[in-house]
Amino acid sequence: MPSQLFGVASIQITLPLAIILALGIPTACSRYPERPDFTFVNGPEPESLDPHTITGQPEMRIVHALFEGLTTRNGRGEIVPGVAQSWKISDDLLTYRFYLRPEARWSDGSPVTAYQFHQAWERALRPSTASLYAEMYYPIAGAEAYNRGQLTDFSSVGVVPIDATTLEIRLHQPCPYFLDLLAFPTLFPVRTDLIEKYPQEWIKPHRLISNGPYRLAGWYLDDRIILERNPHYHTPAHFQRIHALTLTSPTTAFNLFYTGRADLVLDKGLVPTLFIEKIRDKPYFHANPFLATYFYRFNVTRPPLDNPLVRRALALAIDKAHLTRRITRAGETPARSFVPPGIPGYTPYQGPDYNPEQARALLAQAGYPNGQGFPLLTLLYNQSELNENIAVEIQAMWKENLGITVSLKKQEWKVYLASLDQLDYHIARSSWVGDYNDPNTFLDMFVTGRGNNRTGWSHPTYDSLLAQANATADPHRRMELLRQAEKILIEDQMPIVPLYYFVGIALYHPDRLGGFHPNVVDHHPLHELFWLPTHRKPQKSVSLSSPPMLD
Repeated sequence: MPSQLFGVASIQITLPLAIILALGIPTACSRYPERPDFTFVNGPEPESLDPHTITGQPEMRIVHALFEGLTTRNGRGEIVPGVAQSWKISDDLLTYRFYLRPEARWSDGSPVTAYQFHQAWERALRPSTASLYAEMYYPIAGAEAYNRGQLTDFSSVGVVPIDATTLEIRLHQPCPYFLDLLAFPTLFPVRTDLIEKYPQEWIKPHRLISNGPYRLAGWYLDDRIILERNPHYHTPAHFQRIHALTLTSPTTAFNLFYTGRADLVLDKGLVPTLFIEKIRDKPYFHANPFLATYFYRFNVTRPPLDNPLVRRALALAIDKAHLTRRITRAGETPARSFVPPGIPGYTPYQGPDYNPEQARALLAQAGYPNGQGFPLLTLLYNQSELNENIAVEIQAMWKENLGITVSLKKQEWKVYLASLDQLDYHIARSSWVGDYNDPNTFLDMFVTGRGNNRTGWSHPTYDSLLAQANATADPHRRMELLRQAEKILIEDQMPIVPLYYFVGIALYHPDRLGGFHPNVVDHHPLHELFWLPTHRKPQKSVSLSSPPMLD
């Protein structure tokens, strides 16, 4: 189907509606009688809407619309006041005092309090919650010990509600990006009273109470999430009702956009790769670099991937330039570092480049000359046309350059994430989007025991370098220590292999949609988007399926 579709699309992409009808996609439906003001394609079905347990970008987009932290990011990616209207930082950079907005409200109209932040953060750090992003709290005094179960009294953690509208946070060492962390979902407040009352149902539409610009009005599995403006939010959103479509087919996503059934498509994986060269000069095509790297993980707990020689051989046998030239096609650059370029003050360490001869020598040194005796490995990826195309190319490279056979396995998003968490894979496709503009957001994830490590890899020197870097007050020394750690990660040990740096892609009409700004963290708040004077009237809902309502 993709090749046939490309043949039609190459005629200046003039027949998308016919393509839609041929694919059997309904163009409208009465299932959702309320017309949305705005519809966008969000990606796979979210694993959850619990801010403290989610890990993927599709769910974080929704959670950012539903909740807000002490700080938040605007449409240009800048940190601005959120629930906290202001704050003071002590001279030693260890104590932060936040003053909450008196008008901060939950979607049920009740006030957001410092006590609720205290309760929510205790819940996020509780070992039983198993938050994979719990390390975001670790700059706070006592937070890591509490999360690891070494400290059982949360009153010993540096989170102190002074009164209902004042929260004091005490760090164990200065953290130059602490205000950025506070804008991350894992540090959002949640209603612990509702979680205790409805432990399995509190995130459903008829239960969820949120404090962000939107409230959850509907959740149709594998179809869409419906957001409605929160009337109690301190800055009213422009759109009353938003439909976030759940789908993974780039063909469907593009056709919905091109025929006006979707107003925005986010994520490179939702744009057909064969279309990119045809549409990259169109006014609705937008691409910009941002802090994100596409990479493969190795499960180092499974032989022969427990051998660094094997991991290095596999890495050196991948022609990354071929991937960006023939597969991704949107201006991505091959990655020789895990940390993308562009972070102020940091020069990423450059790892090895494509070298099939050295790769063969390393594999022979590991005991597998010309691939003889090498076991069958499986390459795991989440369902996506782009991920599959890349996997097929790398499978062929390993066969040609090393003489080994690797099978391919694709899974839907939630199952794929569970496989990573359980180390139920050999090699896995991954990507990482920087949570803040600092190398630590990339490197810290591979410290021993981190929830997002997902490789089984542990290295004491690496851990020590990260700890030293984040304890030093000298910014130049700090960046040098981080660079030394990156060398261990991508050259000496290689539990991962970086493939390319992302280019953020969005499809939208700039003469209709305002408030969308490219930025290095690829953050686009839904409540800041608005129609320009040329906008059309709200659309009828497009139907993707006949989904069950999550209730």
